[in-house]
Formats: sequence, structure tokens, C-alpha cells
Amino acid sequence: MAPGDSNPGSPTSVRRRGVRWGRVTDGPVIETERAPAGSTPALAEVARLAIRLGFTAFGGPAAHIAMLRDEVVTRRAWFDDRHFADLIGITNLIPGPNSTEMVMHAGAERAGWRGLLVAGIGFIVPASLITLAFAWAYVRWGMVPEVGSVLNGIKPVIIAIVSQALVGLGRGSLTRSLSRVVALAVVLLGLSGVNEIALLVGGALAGLLVHWVPKAGGRQTGSILNLSLALSPAGWGSVPWRGLAPLLAVAATTEATTWRLLLTFLKIGSVLYGSGYVLIAFLERDLVTRNGWVTESQLLDAVAVGQITPGPVFTTATFLGYLVGGWWGAIAATVGIFLPAFALVALTNPILPRLHRSVTLAAALDGVTAASLGLMAVALSQLAGAAITGGGTAALAIVAAFVLVQTRLTPGLLIAGGALAGLVAGVV
Repeated sequence: MAPGDSNPGSPTSVRRRGVRWGRVTDGPVIETERAPAGSTPALAEVARLAIRLGFTAFGGPAAHIAMLRDEVVTRRAWFDDRHFADLIGITNLIPGPNSTEMVMHAGAERAGWRGLLVAGIGFIVPASLITLAFAWAYVRWGMVPEVGSVLNGIKPVIIAIVSQALVGLGRGSLTRSLSRVVALAVVLLGLSGVNEIALLVGGALAGLLVHWVPKAGGRQTGSILNLSLALSPAGWGSVPWRGLAPLLAVAATTEATTWRLLLTFLKIGSVLYGSGYVLIAFLERDLVTRNGWVTESQLLDAVAVGQITPGPVFTTATFLGYLVGGWWGAIAATVGIFLPAFALVALTNPILPRLHRSVTLAAALDGVTAASLGLMAVALSQLAGAAITGGGTAALAIVAAFVLVQTRLTPGLLIAGGALAGLVAGVV
């Protein structure tokens, strides 16, 4: 079915900003009405969800996105799997922390630009505070507390959570042969080491090549017009420029190092694509080689803390900022690395409905979405290789998957159970 077509017999429909979206899925018809932008009940709901994820979302971006899907698609029905997968696709096209940007998108979908701000802050601040506590302990005692056994219990549960989310997203989004072919090709190419940005661009081109049948006049002109409207400032009415401005004030300090930290991490947050390994490369170049602020050993300890704490992996910046500049350094580094994500989501969220109004652009987005799910599968395979290290971890992953399928137990509780299993019994 071409993007934008509807099938009255079987679509899952979601009403968003006055636009009814028809989607072909295997699930029931869901009708949800978008809460008034910035309304108190909607903002409170977004805040509760984001804060809980900030305290409980372990396991890295793929796990965070899986937990977010469980909350906003399965439990709350804010939108359907197809729209969620589209958000993943557009998020993969911009730099920054993908899971954090997905939480911001969910907040914006529910409560407008205020929801975007509340969701982002609610997800980032709890994780940053936990990381800051680790940094304080590190400076005081010179070491990171041992949490290896807890991680060994959490990782297999993460595999089960991400697997379930990937199956659900695939069922809702890969409804056409082209999408399935693109996703499979991306998995194979991704496992062979092809750059993820190249794969996303390839997915978009595949969608265009198959679905764009040039026709004279109207359709081409309409597609170009829709693209120009999507990218024009007129589409940015909900961008919270004044709401973002106060965040810059946290760097208002006379310490030159604090300003340098802010600008350094602002640059990293503005251009960083890829995994945590790419983040390490940026940090090593700017903090160790260029400025000499931290040692290689301190950098690796900071990255380890970012991996073992809940919430965004980018809170590694909080740890490093504290090592370099104390409390103000931690604040400056945290604001710097996350501020671009707020701006990028504010720019791209209003564009998505406009993309779907053009068959051509929607076809490109469908290709990107399929490629994004393929990349998620690649990440899952890599995570599984690191998490399943023996019979105990394999058994824990199987049990977690069974519980997810058979019950409505939240991923957060499952993760807590995995941590307890690793701490008390140990898994090998």
C-alpha cells in the first residue's frame, strides 16, 4: 500500500493535531484524542512517565526505546506502532541521544512543546543526579563502586525487552514487501560494518525509487511544495525558543573553564551520531588529547558510569564535567550535550505530519523507518552477544521473555528482578 493510502477495513487510526492517520496493522482500531497542548493533566502524565524512565531505564538506547514503546503505545495508546516507528526513523536522521529525543517526541505528541521540555528534563535530570552522585564518590574515594553482578542480571532482561519491542514495531511498520526487504538488507549490511547513516540514506532512496512514479505537473509540484512547507519557519510555530532560553543561564559563571566545558559539550551534542563508542572517540579527542582535562583512565571510568546508570548514556558528560569543574562544570557539561537535542526535536516534530501529506516524502520516510528497525535489530544482536555469556544469563533472558509475553508486568519491574537475581544469586 502506498504511503498515505487508507484501508477502511483494517487501519489503526490515531487522531493527531486534527489529522486522522490511517494505518494497516494487525491490532484493533484505537481512537485517541490529543490532549490540549500544555494542559496540566497531560503535562503531569508526561512528567510522571519521563521521571520514572529516568530512574529505571537501564541498558542503553535500544532498551530505553523499547521501554518507551511499552508505555506510550501498549499501555497508554498515545499513538500506534507505525507512528512510533516513524518517530524512530526521523530521530535517526538527526544527531544526539536517540532515546532521549524519542522521549521528547512522545512528550511533544502528548502535550505540545511544553510536553517536549517536561519530557526531556524529566528523563535527563534523574539520570544526571545519579551520575553526579557517582562522580562525587569517585572524586572522594578514587574509584567507581562495584556493580558488575547487578549488570550481569540486568543485561539478559534487556535483551528480552528489546526483542519484544522489535517484534511489535516490525509487525506494525513492515507491512509491505519493500519495507521487509529494506529492513533485512540493513541487518545484513549493518552486521558487516556498513555506516549507519549510509544505510538510513539508502533506505530513503529505496522508498523513493519504488514509490515515486513521476507524473506531470501536479504531483511533483505538490511534493516539492509540501517539502518546502515542512521545512519552512511557518512549520516551527510550536518551537519553544523562549522556553529553551533559560537553560543557557546555567552557564552564567565567571569561570572560563565552565564556559569551555559548555561549548565543548554543545559541539559534541550537535554533531554526534552513532553508538557509545563514537561518543568515546569525541570525548577522548576533546577532553584528553586537546584540552588535557582528564586522563584516559578517568574517561573510561566516566563511560562505565554512563553505561551502568539508568537514563541517557550521554550523562557521562555530567561525570566528566564534575571532574573538570565541580558542580558548575557538571551542570555546564550536561546542558551543553543535551541542549541540541531539545532544539532538533522541536524543529523536526512539527515536520512529521507534513511529510505524511506527500506520498513521495512519506515513501522516503517509510524507507528510513524500515532501515531504522534493521539497525535496531543489529544493535540487539550486538547486545545479545555481550549479555548472554552462559547458561544462567540465557535462562534469565528466556524467563524474562516469557513473563513479558504472558503478563503485563512492566519492563522496569523486570529489570529490578534481573538486578536482584544478579546481586543475590549471580548469573554466569
